[in-house]
Parts: sequence; C-alpha cells; structure tokens
Amino acid sequence: MRALWAVVILAAAASPAAARDPLLGLPIDCTLGDTCFIQNFVDADGGPGAADFTCGLMSYDGHKGTDFALPSHMDALDGVAVLAAAPGVVKGTRDGVSDSWFSTTADFPDGQDCGNGVVIDHGGGWETQYCHLKNGSVTVRQGQRVGMGAELGLTGMSGNTQFPHLHLSVRHEGQVVDPFNTDAITTCGEVGDDQLWQTPPNYVPGGLIQAGFSFGVPGYDLVKFGKAHAPRLPADAPGLVLWGHLFGGRAGDVLHMTIEGPAGTFSDKRITLDKAQAQAMRATGRKLHVDNRMAGDYTGHVELFRAGALLDRITVTTTLIAAP
Repeated sequence: MRALWAVVILAAAASPAAARDPLLGLPIDCTLGDTCFIQNFVDADGGPGAADFTCGLMSYDGHKGTDFALPSHMDALDGVAVLAAAPGVVKGTRDGVSDSWFSTTADFPDGQDCGNGVVIDHGGGWETQYCHLKNGSVTVRQGQRVGMGAELGLTGMSGNTQFPHLHLSVRHEGQVVDPFNTDAITTCGEVGDDQLWQTPPNYVPGGLIQAGFSFGVPGYDLVKFGKAHAPRLPADAPGLVLWGHLFGGRAGDVLHMTIEGPAGTFSDKRITLDKAQAQAMRATGRKLHVDNRMAGDYTGHVELFRAGALLDRITVTTTLIAAP
C-alpha cells in the first residue's frame, strides 16, 4: 500500500530494536480476538510473493503495515477509536476523503490510498502512520503533542480499502519496520522476541469473524455490512440457513457447520475450502417444509479446522416463531 504522502520502499532488513526504540501500544480501541482481528501483517517476502513474519500467509505482496480489522461496516459506524501507538508529535494529517461504506466505491485522488490519516513523529527517526480513518473524524492537528493511547480519529473506510480497518505503518529513517519482527530474521513457525510491542499481540493465522442465521443464503455484501443475522425468523420462512464469515482461509481448511433444533440435529455439513482467501463466507442449511417446520430455538455451531486441528469456533442462535 502506498504511503500517505509518498511511496516508501520496504528495506530488506531494518535496524534491530534498541533501548531507545519506541514501545507500541494497541493502536485501536478494540479487543483482539473478540471485537477486532489482524487481517494482514507486513510482507516479509522480498520477492514477488508474500509472507508474514512467521512465513505464514497473513499478508499480501508489498504490504507495508499491520491491518487491524473490524468484523463489519456496522461496527465501524458505531465508532471505534484510532489511538496513538506511542507518544510523539503529529507530523501531518489528512481528512475529508470519502468512505466506501456498504456497496459504494468512493473515489480518492492518486497518491491518497491511505485515505484520511495521521503521521506521528516519535523522535530518533521513528514515525507511525494511521490510515483509512473515517471521514471527518481526525481529532488532532499538525504540531500537536500526543501521549500513548490518545485518540486520533475513528476507524473508517477511506482510501484504498475493501474492509473497515486501521492500517498501521511503522518506519525508521524512512524505511518500513515490521513491529512484530524488527531485525527481519525469521524462523518459520516461530514468533521471536525482537518486537516493538509493549504487550505483543498473539499471532492468529486465521479464524472466524462472525456467524448468523437467515432464511436463505445471504448476499456477501449483507454479511460484510453486519446485517445478515436474523435472531428471529417466521416458522413459514422458506428455509433455515447458517452462515459463517472467516478470515485467513487456506486451501484444505474445513468448516464444520451444524444446526441443532427442538427435534435434535437439523443440519450437519462439512465444507472444505478449495483455495486461500483473505475473507470468505460459506453457508449451509435446509428448506423448511411441513415435516421439519418446528417452532422454537435453534443453535448454530461454526467450527474452523486446519490440518485436523480446531482453529476457531462461533455459536449463534435464532428462534423460529410460530404463526399466530
């Protein structure tokens, strides 16, 4: 992703963490693994491919930051604050770029892929950059001194983005630094201790974002908006469908989706992913008819397995309401 004002070329290696390097706090007001998740890390592959700092697939070619994603557009519209990861002085800001909420695609000028954003100078050649903030939400000004955790604005959908998230870039002397791996030396499958985080976030190689029920297979846009789940459905609905929204999917991953109702197991299906996908939605269920149309509570379990091991699980409920 291009920088806020200029493209910064990712160096093959960055300076190892030193005593005066900044310690970073979480740059977004959410709970990782609950109300937000990390969708992408810095691309550690210097070639045409992509790999995160563990040699995993949670990145894409040329990605120069860490993406802290929200489950849905509605979560972002509720207002999730972007926070200063470390104390410093605001070096520059941009506001006024439209958001691409829902199915709209907002235009942005060339060189403004970051959308609305803030850059903070932490001294010693270090700076952080915060991208895709909500239009009109930036609360700081150039030259202002901010502390760690100070609110900078709100998470949005401005600039070049496909989902609501905060893109955090860390740079030292103009070169991109991966806050999860400052020396660019990685042992695949391991997380080192050369990080900039005050409390290092857990590395999660994929998981479930949300799940829900609907009367048919929902449109993917509706799922991403956060409006697809129906906590109550009429018993004369045409069908009962359980859907699951996931991130970091890999070919061979298995979604085990079951629906339990008043009469026992209503549906039980395993779906195998045939390709890697940054985000995806899968659904299963049955048509409702006179023999299975039973009012009452239904529980859906969505489980994501990788190489036979359980990676994540979500449980959701709905109620079929009998006709008066």
